[in-house]
Amino acid sequence: MKIYHLYRRQHINLSIQEAWEFFSSPYNLNDITPDFFHVSVTSKVPEKIYAGLMISYSMKAVFGIPMAWLSEVSHCDEPKRFVYEQRIGPFKFWSHEVCLTEEQNGTVLEDIMFYTMPMGWLGRLINSALIAGKLERIFDTRRDYLQNKWQD
Repeated sequence: MKIYHLYRRQHINLSIQEAWEFFSSPYNLNDITPDFFHVSVTSKVPEKIYAGLMISYSMKAVFGIPMAWLSEVSHCDEPKRFVYEQRIGPFKFWSHEVCLTEEQNGTVLEDIMFYTMPMGWLGRLINSALIAGKLERIFDTRRDYLQNKWQD
């Protein structure tokens, strides 16, 4: 089984608390992702996330085909980090950690993702041909959005 890793780091001009409020809300996902990745939160989400919280979504990540995704906030250390993991969805395994570190002039945002594809060699082929590029595009769009909204 091939384990894929994606890491991004970015400085944003927000306090750590402002950054936490923005990134810990699943309702901001559409603002920071490309148009092809339309996400709808389909479960009730409280104002504050917590470890054990389950969040269900509908998204159109590949060819506009709607798919269900259920994630669990597996770790939550407000306002420094949270981890959400896919429980139901297209990946065999998916974990995304969001870390926030306060600095003198804002906050450093780090995204640490690990994922595996289903279907063995076919999944690896699909990842190479389609998924890896889409994930890069998602995080490029996020980087650009954050730079435009909260310029360095």
